[in-house]
Amino acid sequence: MQDYPLIENHGLLGDLQTAALVTTDGTVDWLCLPRFDSPRVFGALLDKDKGGHCTVRPRSGSYATKQMYLPDTAILVTRFMTEAGAGEVLDFMPVTGTTATPRHRLVRMVRCVRGTMTFDIEVAPRFDYGRHDHRLHLSEHGAVFAADDGTRLTVHPVREPEDDRLLDLLLDRQQDLHFTLTLQAGQQRGLVLEWGAEGPPREVRLSEYQGMFEQSVGFWRAWLAQSQYSGRWRETVERSAITLKLMTYAPSGALVAAPTAALPEQLGGERNWDYRFTWIRDASFSVYALLGLGFTEEAKRFLVWLAARVKERAGSDGDSGPLNIMYRVDGSSDLEEQLLDHWEGYAGSSPVRIGNGAATQLQLDIYGEALDSMYFAHRHGIRLGHHGWTSLLTDLDWLADHWDQAGEGLWETRGGRKHFTYGRVMSWVAFDRALRLAEANGRPAAAARWLAARDDIYRQVLSRGWSGNRQAFVQHYGSDVLDSSLLRMATVGFVTPDDPMWISTLDAMEEELVSDSLVYRYDPGASPDGLRGSEGTFSLCTFMYVDALARAGRTDKARLVFEKMMGYANHLGLYSEEIDPTGRQLGNFPQAFTHLALIDAAITLDTAIDGR
Repeated sequence: MQDYPLIENHGLLGDLQTAALVTTDGTVDWLCLPRFDSPRVFGALLDKDKGGHCTVRPRSGSYATKQMYLPDTAILVTRFMTEAGAGEVLDFMPVTGTTATPRHRLVRMVRCVRGTMTFDIEVAPRFDYGRHDHRLHLSEHGAVFAADDGTRLTVHPVREPEDDRLLDLLLDRQQDLHFTLTLQAGQQRGLVLEWGAEGPPREVRLSEYQGMFEQSVGFWRAWLAQSQYSGRWRETVERSAITLKLMTYAPSGALVAAPTAALPEQLGGERNWDYRFTWIRDASFSVYALLGLGFTEEAKRFLVWLAARVKERAGSDGDSGPLNIMYRVDGSSDLEEQLLDHWEGYAGSSPVRIGNGAATQLQLDIYGEALDSMYFAHRHGIRLGHHGWTSLLTDLDWLADHWDQAGEGLWETRGGRKHFTYGRVMSWVAFDRALRLAEANGRPAAAARWLAARDDIYRQVLSRGWSGNRQAFVQHYGSDVLDSSLLRMATVGFVTPDDPMWISTLDAMEEELVSDSLVYRYDPGASPDGLRGSEGTFSLCTFMYVDALARAGRTDKARLVFEKMMGYANHLGLYSEEIDPTGRQLGNFPQAFTHLALIDAAITLDTAIDGR
């Protein structure tokens, strides 16, 4: 671990088409270009030697660091304090807009705020996961890294005409760039890294930098001003909203599960997955959070993306159904899983996976999540058009024929298909919401068939998904294993929050799956999932637990759990997928699902506390 930063010791940047991570000591150790799911240019987070990085840090060997966001923005400030002076690095990516573009910029501006500071700067990209060599071309106006496959990364210095020329640029044997920058109090200089530059490197004047900075500040503050949240946890909720916006691919409206890949769920273990894709489930949850906060346009854009996925395979009768569980951000579905054997993985956690082999799994719950999000949007005035509805009819026909079969389930287990209770509950939701939408809009529907399927599922879950031995709803039929995915049963209306069967389930989960307010997904020992090793508690599940407690009237307890969970966020309010027993964050970072659940829990808890 001494060679790798803690997962939580990062901040997130982005331009709405890709994202970067910056450590608390000023290193960009994650950046994929030109898109979230593209190969990494900086990937030292997964291999300290071969991954590539861009580092800005004081030459002094002894310094303290602090990191923060400029209020109400996605502009990251990393501060350095030494005896001789204090300085800071402002990092941001100018927003690219809703049209896919090969051009992306990362701005790294270095300031001295007290005394004198000398910074060491190193730019060391690695192209196509380090599989392509590159050459570095220097000039007095900057530098260009040119890879064998024709891709280029250009370095534009931010300087003024009276500055000394950057003649002290150093080129090492790996074709990397090193230079130093000495500043007095009040001075600022820096660099702009550009992917897809149309010309040679050039000098960027401070006035041009200032324009990019002010435009970025203006964009983020204007966007955040749309938020209608006025509850108790405004700062936390709005930071989560900005984080989700940073993980949304603007050209399509698709939300990635996380901007990273292969960060381990257990150090040294094999549970290392690529999350740089859009899951139907996760993104459907975004509709609740976005509309709950007042971000209507973002919700609309995702629903358009979802409708396109429904339409393109309408009538398909493949093994995994007409909907895939995940897609690339542009809607394509080539997610073949590969291993990067030449990378060691985060702190030696291998294998490093790109692509995702779970893409073709059968997960029946996604139809319920998709229909529930459409119904929720309908209640907020966003209507499904004729073509979208007719395509949806074919998906519902497929589900009516196939709901009563085993699948891999929400957690994407690789230990064989089972009859997961959560999948049945969400299939019930699919038919229930379809019936409501058809009635509300006067649309043609196989109402009798849907009603019969809905009621059959309800009766089956009550008879086969309930364990008299555990006095609880269980993970899958024929078992006594508990599963925190079922915390959503009351949220979606399958049971009422005060139903004795539900209260008994909640109590059983608290006894077995909750550890000092943190919630495990399930017990892999009791329900083998086909993978070696263990995992931490799931932050998503903890926020779902808060929501369930609040709905059940256990408001004080829900608030305590929520406040405790705030203490597990990193210094910027960001969460990865999991938390280990020592309180460290594990898994891909930051995770969209967790921040979505945080927003939902905060809204539900506010409502419960206020007695509304």
